[in-house]
Amino acid sequence: MQFSYAHKNTKDGERETKTAQFNKPRISNKIQSVREQAFEKQIPVSDDETLNFICTLTGAVKPENILELGTAVGVSGGVMLDVCKNARLTTIERDENFFNQARENFKNFGVAERVTQILGDAGEVIKDLNGKFDFIFLDCAKVQYIKYLPRLKELLTAGGVLVADDILLFGYITGETEVPKKRKMLVEHVKEYITAVTGDCGLQTTVLDIGNGVALSVKL
Repeated sequence: MQFSYAHKNTKDGERETKTAQFNKPRISNKIQSVREQAFEKQIPVSDDETLNFICTLTGAVKPENILELGTAVGVSGGVMLDVCKNARLTTIERDENFFNQARENFKNFGVAERVTQILGDAGEVIKDLNGKFDFIFLDCAKVQYIKYLPRLKELLTAGGVLVADDILLFGYITGETEVPKKRKMLVEHVKEYITAVTGDCGLQTTVLDIGNGVALSVKL
């Protein structure tokens, strides 16, 4: 299977944290099987610690209407719907191969009737989305996070949760790891996102040292 954008093996995590050893997701065998296949093909699906965080958070928040930017092959979406039995998921993916594989996986997970899949560029798709979401999982092109933020705030309900994944970028953001020249612009865009969400009076945000970094924002 060929994919239209860069991907890498995330089986062992994209960044080492001291807490990763404790944070293991409790997920169905079907979803874990898809994860293992994705790891083998170097498809970017959430590492253990990040997926465990998503399981825990959605279990606490119990969202009913979830928006996901970056479906990949449907692992994180499937997990959120497995945890939240009454939730519906709208998920956006630009890679047609990922989109098609996710469709089959959602059927296999038994959640297809609760999923609205959209094939397209997330930035264009969210412009025309209707309704509100009480949980948004942002896990697509990191360079676009800051661009998408204003619209995502509009789509988020009061008290709703916005989770941005990979926010520490392999340690580039925190200075743990030297930034390669070709990643400097990406780092600047992600720093802009962090500055925006932590400084926004309409959001309460915490940046968490989980997996490859997570920014958790609640709309006030």
